[in-house]
Amino acid sequence: MSATWKTANRDMFAAFMCDDTALDVLRPVAADMGWQPEKCNKGGLRNAIQSLSIAASPAILMVDLSESGDPLSDINALAEVCEPGTVVIAVGQVNDVRLYRDLLASGIQDYLLKPLTPGQVRDALVQAQAIFASPKSADGSATKRHVSTAVVGTRGGVGASTIATSLAWLFSSDHRMPTALLDLDVHFGTGALTLDLEPGRGLTDAIDNPSRIDGLFIERAMIRANDNLAILSAEAPISAPLMTDGSAFVQLEEEFRHAFEMTMIDLPRNMLINFPHLLADVNVVVVVTELTLAGARDAIRLLSWLKSNAKHAETIVVANKVHSGIGEINRADFEASIERKINYIVPYDIKAAANAAKLGQTFVAANRASKAGTVMRDLGTAIIATATDGAAVDAKSKDKGGDKNGGAPGAKTSLLGKFDLKKILSSGKAKAGIPV
Repeated sequence: MSATWKTANRDMFAAFMCDDTALDVLRPVAADMGWQPEKCNKGGLRNAIQSLSIAASPAILMVDLSESGDPLSDINALAEVCEPGTVVIAVGQVNDVRLYRDLLASGIQDYLLKPLTPGQVRDALVQAQAIFASPKSADGSATKRHVSTAVVGTRGGVGASTIATSLAWLFSSDHRMPTALLDLDVHFGTGALTLDLEPGRGLTDAIDNPSRIDGLFIERAMIRANDNLAILSAEAPISAPLMTDGSAFVQLEEEFRHAFEMTMIDLPRNMLINFPHLLADVNVVVVVTELTLAGARDAIRLLSWLKSNAKHAETIVVANKVHSGIGEINRADFEASIERKINYIVPYDIKAAANAAKLGQTFVAANRASKAGTVMRDLGTAIIATATDGAAVDAKSKDKGGDKNGGAPGAKTSLLGKFDLKKILSSGKAKAGIPV
């Protein structure tokens, strides 16, 4: 009865208890974990064997051995009607070490002694659930390198969260890679909202109790979007300021490295400023901007900071929501200002964005055939390249005009010196018909 990761179409949980006292403890715990209390049935091990002989066994099965005269023999009979991969938790009233060891040797996941307590039951169920939610074990020689990607917007509203959620979905769905999405906008994050999920309290619990963070906590706190994608986010009250030294975030990233192949961090600018150590183990930083004067100014500042504080990370510049033929700054002027090429241009597509919101899906999931979705898929493929051979990201733009290297070295200049304001202003006056 050893477990496998997939649960197919089986029920996640079922229980067969001999007495009402045990059921009264078990049902509220099952409800808290999102399972149907009705799956907690009256009747012990014999009843479980009869029921499962004509129905599919659940992923997690809790059985009461209290009325069993020969527990080991009955457990063997249970194994004959259980599907492979079922995790079995036994409950009994015999406090005997030899029985406990024999039960574990027979394939039981755990043995709980009556009287049951909510905490005892919850811990056992969380451990059982973690077996199915953990990534599949693989041959060590074929293990892929973990890749951590942070997406940072130069300004609010440039679409950094849209790109972060789309990339996470692509990694998990198209590339079948176990992926963690960490939305660090604790008060106003939209990661869960984009995926049509409730954010839960996982991230705030981690911030409040960093010492509790481990593999089991991660499994319990994260919300599953699909078989390969889990999100950790929050919707903290506006009246509750963020009180942390950032250690919780570092521990979360460490646990993600053990449990997933990809980590996607939606990283607000203020979090980057307050907790620069968040990028200590990040492989790729995606800087998302719009082609505006303010976007250019803050792109310059972010790229300069990354060059000094995150030299180990590949930096990709993405211009998002780019209008055709219209812009506050054209591409050439923008690239001259930031002293490097834009790697990807994502065209503005308000209809596609509205369609994704209506469907409760990520942008790229809802608009696979759109030009913007195609660019995002190309961006995801470039990031994945770091996992296959450890090489630098081949971040070429769609029109082959990209450059994966940083800004060209040169003498330090002032912020205004980085903009050819005369050229920009002249261009604007010419368009307005003003003599220059």
